[in-house]
Amino acid sequence: MLGSQVRYLRLAAGLSQEQLAELAGVHRTFIGTVERGESNITLQSVAKLARGLKVPIIRLFEKFPTEI
Repeated sequence: MLGSQVRYLRLAAGLSQEQLAELAGVHRTFIGTVERGESNITLQSVAKLARGLKVPIIRLFEKFPTEI
């Protein structure tokens, strides 16, 4: 669920994975592993992604629409 929400918010913001990684201060490949649900993510990383997406942390855990 978290990975899908990150992807949804990233696309809604018009960001590539590379752009989000730069804004969040993480490696580009990390964004892909999170979006695919292949990574166990720490709360610190969740905070970095929220900061990069310019949304409150809680937004990463909310139910989202299926389309942008």
